[in-house]
Amino acid sequence: MENIKVDIQNNAAIITINRPQQLNALNKATIEEIHLALKDIRNNRQLRAVIITGAGEKAFVAGADIKEFAHFDVEKGKELARSGQEKLFNYIENFNKPIIAAINGFALGGGLELAMACHFRIASENARMGLPEVSLGVIPGYGGTQRLPQLIGKGKAMELITTARMMKAQEALQYRLVNYVVSLNELMPKCMEIISSISNNSPQAISSAIKAVNAGHSSESIGYQKEIEEFGNCFGSDEFIEGTNAFMEKRKPNF
Repeated sequence: MENIKVDIQNNAAIITINRPQQLNALNKATIEEIHLALKDIRNNRQLRAVIITGAGEKAFVAGADIKEFAHFDVEKGKELARSGQEKLFNYIENFNKPIIAAINGFALGGGLELAMACHFRIASENARMGLPEVSLGVIPGYGGTQRLPQLIGKGKAMELITTARMMKAQEALQYRLVNYVVSLNELMPKCMEIISSISNNSPQAISSAIKAVNAGHSSESIGYQKEIEEFGNCFGSDEFIEGTNAFMEKRKPNF
């Protein structure tokens, strides 16, 4: 694995996205590696839960790797969203063991979408969260338009998506986007404390509970498909070209 590290601590697997120079940005290779790691973990009866976090103290995942898709067309954009949702984000949401996002810094764009796909989220006090995609001329494409409203309500989600602003950890706690906010030093201990409680309970019952809770949102599947289509359509716009070029040139876009 070039982009992640997998450590076993007691009966938990800790997946660390290890691209600190890129603020742990998601690219295709990283998504593939996380998927493969989770496939190995899925059938390991000794492991009762998973923690996903980012390397370093600055970022959980600071978004997707823009350079990787800046020149995609509409169809490639749709396939990017579709394959990512199937291979990682939906896979995490429907995983048979609880997955905790340990948000240790910036969780932006695909990073926040990754955290929201997890079954719950613990944030450090320095964490910052948001979906800034519209500032690039695109929309969230890994489930963000669906999971954020489910977690915090339609109105607040609409505000965050359309303004592209970042939310501090305490505000995220206020709106129940995260379950707890702790100091950076207490982040992993808090996750392990929760996993210790999980481990007292029936693995099969927990797997069934995950399925049952997720079933309450199954009617939203049409929404995920609509997100894929609209995400891809953005790749055919002049504003997407301007937004991604501005990002890579470190200037403000001219929309």
